[in-house]
Amino acid sequence: MGFKVMSSTFGEIFRVSTWGESHGAGIGVVVDGCPPRVPLAVETVAAELARRRPGQSQLTTPRSESDTPEILSGVSEEGLTLGTPIAILVRNTDARSSAYDDMQHTYRPSHADYTYDAKYGIRAWAGGGRASARETIGRVAAGAVAKAALAQLCPDLQVLAWVEQVGDLRCQVPAHEVESSVVEANPVRTADAESAERMQDAITAARALGDSLGGVVACVVRHAPAGLGDPVFDKLEATLGHAMLSIPACKGFEVGSGFRAASLPGSRHNDAFYMSGDRVRTRSNHSGGIQGGISNGEDILMRLAFKPTATIAIEQETVTDDHRAATLRGKGRHDPCVLPRAVPIVEAMARIVLIDHVLRQRAQCGAL
Repeated sequence: MGFKVMSSTFGEIFRVSTWGESHGAGIGVVVDGCPPRVPLAVETVAAELARRRPGQSQLTTPRSESDTPEILSGVSEEGLTLGTPIAILVRNTDARSSAYDDMQHTYRPSHADYTYDAKYGIRAWAGGGRASARETIGRVAAGAVAKAALAQLCPDLQVLAWVEQVGDLRCQVPAHEVESSVVEANPVRTADAESAERMQDAITAARALGDSLGGVVACVVRHAPAGLGDPVFDKLEATLGHAMLSIPACKGFEVGSGFRAASLPGSRHNDAFYMSGDRVRTRSNHSGGIQGGISNGEDILMRLAFKPTATIAIEQETVTDDHRAATLRGKGRHDPCVLPRAVPIVEAMARIVLIDHVLRQRAQCGAL
C-alpha cells in the first residue's frame, strides 16, 4: 500500500489545499466540500486578501503585490457556489529572486532553509518557497469561502482577532470589548489607539536597527453554537491548535486560561453553570468556550504567540549547505513584525476550522 502525502491539505469535510511558492508564478488554494448555493463574489475574497497583502503600511514588507484573486472554478455565473471544488489563484507580480542570491547556499538562522534541505534534499531558496508567509494567501482566500458559508449556516457567529502584544507592550482591552472597527483603524491592528501608537513606535525602532519583534495575537469567536468538536482526537481546541500552529512563525497556542490554569485551584478555575432563560451559561469562562473538546456556547478565546521575524539585517553566524562556517546579513523585503498581517490569517484559520466542524456536526447529528 502506498503512502499518501497530504501535508498541504487541511480539514475533513471542508477541505483546503494550498499550493505555490513565494517566488513562483502564483499562489493558490482549492477548497473542496463547500456547501452549494453559498453567495461568493470575487470581491469578497479580495477584501480579505487586502488585509493580508504586503505593502499596506510602513510596518510591513514593501513588496508591492495587489494580491488580486481569480476564481477559476466552483462558482456559478450568478455568483453561487456549485458544491464542486473552488480553485482560487493569486499571481505573483513583484518577486525579486536576485535579493536571495547570497542565500542560495547559505542557511538563514531560525528559518526553514536547513530543515527543508534535511527533509527533501532540495529547497526553493528564493523567498523561502512554501515556508514563506506568502503561502498564507491560500489560507485567507479559503477563509473568505468559509466566512461566506458560516454566514448561511451560523449567521450570528463572529470571528475577530487583534494584536494583543508586541514585544513586551500589551493591549489591555478585554476580549468582550474589542471592536473590529477599532482594530482595523490602526496599522498595528490592536484594540486601542494608545497601545497602537506605542506598538508602532517599537516596531519602527526595531526596523531601524535591522532587527524584528514578535508578540501575541488574540482571537475571539462570538456566538458559536454549543456542540462543535469531535472527541477524542479531534477536540475543537485540538483542531484549532493544529490550524493555528501551522501558521508561519506561530510558536505557541492556548485556549481560555491556557497556561494560567496551572497556577489556579479547581475552586477558582471551574466555570459554574446557571440558566439564562432556556440557555445554559457559565458565570466565568476559564474554559475559553470549550469543555471536553466541545464548544459550550460561550465565547471561544484563543491566544497565539508569534516569534520575531527570522530574517533580519544584522550579521549572524550560520553554515552553508556544504557545511562551511559563514556569516549572513538578511536581504530582501521582510516584515519587521509579522503580527499586523497575521490577524486576518488567524481569523481565516479559525473560520476554516469552524465551518469544518459545523459540517461534521450536521453530518453526524443534524443541524445545530
